[in-house]
Amino acid sequence: MSKFCVFYGTFVDTPVLGQLRIRARTSLGVDINGVIKFIKAESLNPLQDALDFDPNLKSCEINVVDTFEHQGTFFFPGFIDTHVHASQYPNAGIFGSSTLLDWLETYTFPLEAGLKDLDNARKIYNRVLDKTLAHGTTTASYYTTIDADSSNLMAEICAQRGQRALIGKVCMNQNSPDYYVETLSECQHSLNKVVDHIRNKIKDDKVKPIVTPRFAPTCTSELMAWLGKTAQEHDLHIQTHLSENKKELEWVKELFSESDSYTEVYDSHQLLTPKTVLAHCIHLSDKELDIIKERKSGVSHCPISNSSITSGECEVRRLLDHEIKVGLGTDLSGGYDVSILATARQALLVSRHLAMKEPDAAKQEHLKLSVNDVLFLSSLGGAQVLDMEETIGSFEVGKQFDTQLIDLNSAGTKVDVFDWQYAKWSEKSRDDENKKLFEDLLAKWLFTGDDRNTVSVWVAGKQVFSSVN
Repeated sequence: MSKFCVFYGTFVDTPVLGQLRIRARTSLGVDINGVIKFIKAESLNPLQDALDFDPNLKSCEINVVDTFEHQGTFFFPGFIDTHVHASQYPNAGIFGSSTLLDWLETYTFPLEAGLKDLDNARKIYNRVLDKTLAHGTTTASYYTTIDADSSNLMAEICAQRGQRALIGKVCMNQNSPDYYVETLSECQHSLNKVVDHIRNKIKDDKVKPIVTPRFAPTCTSELMAWLGKTAQEHDLHIQTHLSENKKELEWVKELFSESDSYTEVYDSHQLLTPKTVLAHCIHLSDKELDIIKERKSGVSHCPISNSSITSGECEVRRLLDHEIKVGLGTDLSGGYDVSILATARQALLVSRHLAMKEPDAAKQEHLKLSVNDVLFLSSLGGAQVLDMEETIGSFEVGKQFDTQLIDLNSAGTKVDVFDWQYAKWSEKSRDDENKKLFEDLLAKWLFTGDDRNTVSVWVAGKQVFSSVN
């Protein structure tokens, strides 16, 4: 077994919103714990770089992954899906003409209830891992079901297969079907069971529990207060839905008339923290944005779902201008695609639809998200939303090595690149031209790439997917 691994080639990440960092001819060393120990530019010998870093290492203990000679290949941080309903995967692409509330009753609740059958749950959850890993997702914040055993099974599968994950046993004790609802005490017991199982039995630092009130209408005030207190006492992440659909907003106002806004409902129950992920956030007032910013909570932007079930267009630039953390979510199965790359593509396009409605030319340009912007949201932006930016999301010494190797020339690829479009990194004198060419290649990848271009995936330095048999 190798004690150390060195990756050699071109590394691309987005350390700041809108800023692309391209490091060609670079070696990156990773220790047995998956921690990045060095990043060396202008490397001539990646094996020697590792020996220089740690003279106690022997050559036979070092594994070198060399991609430098392969045109069109690069390392990009693993994608981070900040909002995905693993239990809903069989319904991906099925939503008819539904909007949120009737879609839940017609499609979602019956499917989730069926996952009490652990054989069904195992089939679905394994398929979700098959697909997300193959699409380069190294970290995901999952919703499961109200069932503790089914949720614990998902946690076990993530640990076995090496994906970094937050596991959310869904909490809902009102305004739900008779066949799919818990009492307050049942919910408390099942959540405690999941937290204990993940923390004390699985004991994998990559897999963590996350407190998951489905959304305010399905939770009593008493339940939300207990969830907020539990998250605080045990330092847990929190995830829920906020301001997805206008009818939902009206319903929340009727149920919680004492609160000034939907956001305040959560805030009054201590559910807004730096570890809170708020999905959708389409119809928010400026006052609500101020609360989210003050609490340092993050937003999961789910453009495919928002369009598919006619929820609306999230004004991402407005959120960013308020200095609110934003990442991307596939939101299966309201979203029909497991791919964060496809989600990033749609995030860019939705921003252009918003821009087309803006008459002022300067404001129109500001509303548009760039390729660099949405790639940031797919990686470091998502890490910020999950309060994990010190650990994942970019290539930095001390962070975990969660990455995907992209090959624009992979078998069956939809990405067509002609000889003159490649960056020729062996010719240092052309680096300015190379960087411009490479930026164009990244745009090609964003708009025409898919899972066929993701040829290998690593989480914490361990390979968890390879398209090469």
